[in-house]
Amino acid sequence: MIFSRLTPVAVSAYALQAGLACIFVPKAEDRFYDLSGAAGFLSTTLVSIYYPYIRSQGKITHSTFLQLPRLAPRQALLSAALVIWSLRLGSFLAQRAIKAGGDSRFDEIKKDKIKFTGAWMAQATWIFVVGLPVYISNVLPASAHPRLHASDFISLALIAGSFALEVMADGQKSTWRREKQDNKHEDSFISKGVWGWSRHPNYVGELGFWTGMFGLAAFSGALPLSTAVATAASPLLTYVLLRHVSGVPPLERAADKKFGDDKKWQEYKR
Repeated sequence: MIFSRLTPVAVSAYALQAGLACIFVPKAEDRFYDLSGAAGFLSTTLVSIYYPYIRSQGKITHSTFLQLPRLAPRQALLSAALVIWSLRLGSFLAQRAIKAGGDSRFDEIKKDKIKFTGAWMAQATWIFVVGLPVYISNVLPASAHPRLHASDFISLALIAGSFALEVMADGQKSTWRREKQDNKHEDSFISKGVWGWSRHPNYVGELGFWTGMFGLAAFSGALPLSTAVATAASPLLTYVLLRHVSGVPPLERAADKKFGDDKKWQEYKR
């Protein structure tokens, strides 16, 4: 029953990315790919909030979309966290891609219209699966959600701390790059701040964020066991993508190729 309510969310995710692909694939334009991902998360969140509300009203009037549906504290926290995360990460990655003149991940793919279209559809899948903790919580009535309890505050702390880590990591690396351009240091790679704790602290933050979102949604007591388990797809997919697909592997290969003989890199990596 709950999963059937997610159909409009899934449709909106794929429809938006398909529409954007129709615009950008013929132009082989990849600078706005990440910004489109952020737009996808925002639109699906709105659909997950408003579609159940509109359906419960039975009719649509001119004021329907001007009234914010009543949300339980859990729904409001999950939705707000997703909106803030999307706006921050989407704008950060878009600015970087625009400044660089493109996204190196798509240097070859964007030349093939079929493969590049597939990348946009993959992004729609990512948006839908990773956002499941939020969408599933929102399609339930506010009255179905119990009050926040102790474990929820653990999840909230993980969400906030992980978000702060991701922002800090991106900020420190941006500062490091600017200082390198201004000849304020001659370091080949960043190894200070949170980058001294991990080679990929921004990814640690992202995985922690979605683990916290999963915890806040799954352990609420409002979801049937099978549905709660399904929300685990969010942090699991995040881990697989970051650790084994588009996150760590290409960065590690590029770094090994560039710094492989550097003893400082070898020690840092060890």
